[in-house]
Amino acid sequence: MNFRFGKIDKKHVEDRILKSYKTLKCCGKAQKEFKNSLFICYARPVESEGEAKAFIKMIKELHKDANHNVSAYFVKEGNSFALKYEDDGEPAGSSGKPIFKLLESKEIRNAVVVVARYFGGIKLGLGGLSRAYRDTALSAIEEAGIAEVSEQVRFRVRMGYAESQKVRNLIGKYGIIREEIYSDTVEFILPVKTELEDDFVKKIKDLTKNKVEIERL
Repeated sequence: MNFRFGKIDKKHVEDRILKSYKTLKCCGKAQKEFKNSLFICYARPVESEGEAKAFIKMIKELHKDANHNVSAYFVKEGNSFALKYEDDGEPAGSSGKPIFKLLESKEIRNAVVVVARYFGGIKLGLGGLSRAYRDTALSAIEEAGIAEVSEQVRFRVRMGYAESQKVRNLIGKYGIIREEIYSDTVEFILPVKTELEDDFVKKIKDLTKNKVEIERL
């Protein structure tokens, strides 16, 4: 079996990664027919590259009788990312790339898309092939729905009892305390949106005149 993997300018993509991003709400499926060829697409959100690869493997097994199982994914984990598209024997750039470009243009991250094609005997040409894969993928993405996600970082804030109430009041403007620990000091553990991280740390230190310990978890 002949696999073709797309070459992607990772630096260009990395520059476009935002601290908040869009992903799929849930799994989506779509089926379309173009000149007797059947295209079946599956799209779903993922949390890791391993999860994306496992999903692709599962769909390939489900449609092992298909002529092609074309895929694309874009996964961001922390400050690293993984992205790839695969033509699976289709002409280079005709199938996996249009799907990836769709994810890119809609700024969808942490998602994988797989399209199984059953050839119907009529060639579609490069343009027709690209449109068929893209349109089927688009329908599956629309079925899944798109959600906005804000990336977060977890903090541990440790202070004396005297500062705890005013720190608690300030935290209410940035997030929700997930855990509280009381001993000879008070500890709050909470998530904060990544884009608010610097402002949060500065405000806490200013408010307490540096009488707190802040640890990024």
